[in-house]
Amino acid sequence: MMSGGQHSSAGAGAGGETLSRPTSGAARQPRISLRDIRKTFGSHQALRGVDLDIFPGECLGLVGDNAAGKSTLTKVISGTYLPDDGTITMDGETVRFSGPADARQRNIEMVFQDLSLCDHIDVVGNLFLGREITKGPFLDRQTMLQEARKMLDSLEIRIPRLTAKVEKLSGGQRQAIAIARAASFNPKVLIMDEPTSALAVAEVEAVLSLINRVKAKGVSVILITHRLQDLFRVCDRIAVMYEGTKVAERQINDTSLEDLVKLIVGGQRH
Repeated sequence: MMSGGQHSSAGAGAGGETLSRPTSGAARQPRISLRDIRKTFGSHQALRGVDLDIFPGECLGLVGDNAAGKSTLTKVISGTYLPDDGTITMDGETVRFSGPADARQRNIEMVFQDLSLCDHIDVVGNLFLGREITKGPFLDRQTMLQEARKMLDSLEIRIPRLTAKVEKLSGGQRQAIAIARAASFNPKVLIMDEPTSALAVAEVEAVLSLINRVKAKGVSVILITHRLQDLFRVCDRIAVMYEGTKVAERQINDTSLEDLVKLIVGGQRH
């Protein structure tokens, strides 16, 4: 796992912003690299030339006020939006996604804020939604149950009854299922949009621990959250967005809550 102390600044991003590079051993290649990403909706410039690298096994916190460009940027990474300009490389290869299916084929998964779970389907059905295991023309429920238990056990997620309807579960359990679904199909990049919003304290702790376990498996995690204190529990680096630009990037050990608040509100480049 990459820790905050394993990076140093080298190179330059948009507007003079320095980009982090690992320094322990040989230079590591970014899992995904964005250069000069731009996106306009009508007269609104949602992204104005964003540079960003995400490395294997790290969690990057993506923060900013409303309309800062966070969601637009992650939707570009996940294939929902096509950028108007700029390049995306993955493991050194230039890629261009025509839609979310293309991104998923490249092992990019996203857990949306609304979780995209089917309340009236059980835990197993949600975990394998769109990836059902069949035996001939029929669902292979027994194999799905066995594989679902393995998926949850590998992430240390405790769901006693896998045949329970999702609507009967707690908010934390529902969030864990959404993360497990995305994390159990060999993702290289996992984007999480506000995973701890509207959760009780104990459930927040469980989700943050789950993020750390996913990261420990070598997955590159991008975390969007307004709960800034959560960033210091799971993130290695933090990128701050302001009005469509990345105005700052920090190693987690080199910043504070007060520093981040000033950057988010003021948008000063650092």
